[in-house]
Parts: sequence; structure tokens; C-alpha cells
Amino acid sequence: MKKIRIFAFGGNEVSPVGMKDPKTGKGINPDIAMQWRKTAETAKLVADIFEKYPDDLYVMTHGNGPQVGNVLMRAELCRDTLPPLPLDVCVADTQGAMAYMIAQLNNELNIRGIDNIVSGIVTQVVVDKDDPDFKNPSKYIGPSYSKEEADDRTVHNGWVMKLYKKDDKGAEIWRRVVPSPVPSDIVEIDAIEAMLARGIVPVTVGGGGIPVREVMPEIKDGKEVYSCNYGVQFSRAHKAGAKRLKMYTGVEAVIDKDLASALLGNMLLKRAKARGEDVEVSLTIFTGEDGAKLNYQKPDQVDLRKLTLTELEEIYNRKPCPFPAGSMGPKIKAVIEFLKGGGQSAFITKTDLFDETLKGGAGTTVTRE
Repeated sequence: MKKIRIFAFGGNEVSPVGMKDPKTGKGINPDIAMQWRKTAETAKLVADIFEKYPDDLYVMTHGNGPQVGNVLMRAELCRDTLPPLPLDVCVADTQGAMAYMIAQLNNELNIRGIDNIVSGIVTQVVVDKDDPDFKNPSKYIGPSYSKEEADDRTVHNGWVMKLYKKDDKGAEIWRRVVPSPVPSDIVEIDAIEAMLARGIVPVTVGGGGIPVREVMPEIKDGKEVYSCNYGVQFSRAHKAGAKRLKMYTGVEAVIDKDLASALLGNMLLKRAKARGEDVEVSLTIFTGEDGAKLNYQKPDQVDLRKLTLTELEEIYNRKPCPFPAGSMGPKIKAVIEFLKGGGQSAFITKTDLFDETLKGGAGTTVTRE
């Protein structure tokens, strides 16, 4: 049986977190050299896994929170001299840069005599234009602003701004919010499968994927017209009964990378089965914690080591949900969606604890039964 392991890395696997200036005590925004060295550390741990399980196929996905935040900050600092960058372009930028960094895994594999090739795919992920999150955006992105600055961004940039919180002095902190729609399809799925078939390790759906929506055609003067962003149009002669084309255009949104990774796993499994192939697909979400926990950082904290899908759903659906929305919650939801969609097993763990997690001594393992 062919085994495909999907490894979903957080943006922090590339960018070190928690660093502080020893003199000032202020947080440090890691530069490229720091990010490169952190990625090299991650590559060593991944290469260990490749060595231990050489017959398996691998797919890499990643978050881009720290990196896309930097892109937005640069755009903000240059807003008086350069045009703003739409969010879908920011995601595309970070996909390319981070795949380049993650692909240094090639060097680590080469030095060990392993001939896998790691290569990035700039990946578009389809969302529904009528997703409810478009009407009430909920995903905070970018830097913080005062109320006055937020109002200015609303007027001059067209951003949707919401109150984030108040600081220790009671002053309001506002941030930009964008939709976080549910992913429904992956445009480059054929390319991903083609790479896997050649033994190439794809780095894909980075940052959840570039969010795009399907463009519906209009029939005008005997032509089938597809209107995309920025006034760009594509047209062809209209033929009655002809199947419409699959055409896409970008949207301002942020897709959860773990949900996109779960979708990818389900699609690979479904397409393989349709071809009559015997395939097992697993999803591993690498994070900064040794698995999921109840009562996190409290005296009665409980490690969740082994669960079935039914058991995990029961815990997740408790009111209130015991998994924080901004951290473990989306990962648990992705695991549930992956297993309900046909996945065999899913893991939440730290990169250096992968092997111990497979043995049941670390991380969280969830199975369908």
C-alpha cells in the first residue's frame, strides 16, 4: 500500500518565535538569516523522518503568519510611494519565498545520500464567494492602529477595521480584518499529483493557499465573457450547451492552512481511490506544543494522547469549546474534517517528537475508529 504523509508546518517552523533583545527586553522580528537558520533546523528533523520511512511519499504545507505580516508591514511603511498589495498577492509572495527556504531540505537530503527532490508550487485554493465570512470578516491581520488611524484606513484603503482589544491603559487597539472562508478545491491538484508520481516532494497550499473564487461567465453579443479583477476580461464565442470554463480570480481573504491541508489530503485520497489505487493518507500538524491538551497551562492540564474521531468531536463540540479559537481550535477542526473526509489518521505534535508520537508516547494521535 502506498503511504502519503502530509506535513503541515506552522509559519514558526521557519521563523523563530519568542526572541527578545537582551538589552531592551523588546521582541525581535527575525531577519532572513534567522529564518534561514531556523528552517535549516527544521530540515534536519524532517530528513530524519525521510531516512526512517524511505518508502513513503511526502507533501509539505506551511503557514505564513509571521511572513505575511512582514509583507503587509513593508507595504504599510511604503504606502505613500508605492501602491498597496492585495492580500492574495501577499500570500503568493510568501508561498514562493517560503517554498524556496523549505526546499533547502534538498541540501540536507543530498548530504545524507537521499535523492528526493523538494519543490514549491504556487497554489491557488478555491473558496465560495458567498461564504458567510465575507459578510462579517473575522480574521485579524497586520499591525495595530488607533481609532483615528483605523478610520483613515477605512476611508482611504477600503479596509474593514474592528476593535481588537484595549491596552493596559484602556486605549483602543484596532486591526484590519479579512474573511477566512472555508476552502473547497485546489486548482493545482493535478500538478501536485504529477510531482508525487515522479517522487518529488511538493511544497504546496502555503499559507492556506492563494484564495480565489470561480468566475461565472456572462453572455454578451454572442460571446462568453469572464470578468476578473482589475478590469481583465477573457472571452470566447458562445456555443449553446457548451460547458463553461474553469476560470478564477483572486479574493482578499486568509484561508486556514490546516483546513487547506486537510482538504488536500481528502482530495489526494479520493482521486487515488477513483483510479483504483490502494493509498493511505495521514495528516501531521506540526506545532509548538506536544499535542492537544485540555485545561491548557492550568494545574489540571490533561494531555490528549490517543483519541478516536468520535471522542475528539465530542470534546470539540462542548460549550464552550475547550480548544482556543486562535491556536489549537483550528487544528482540531482540521483533524476532524480530514478524518471525516476519509483520512486514516492524524497527528498533532512537535517536529522533533514525530517518531515518539507514532509510538504513542508524545503528541496527539486521532484515528477514525
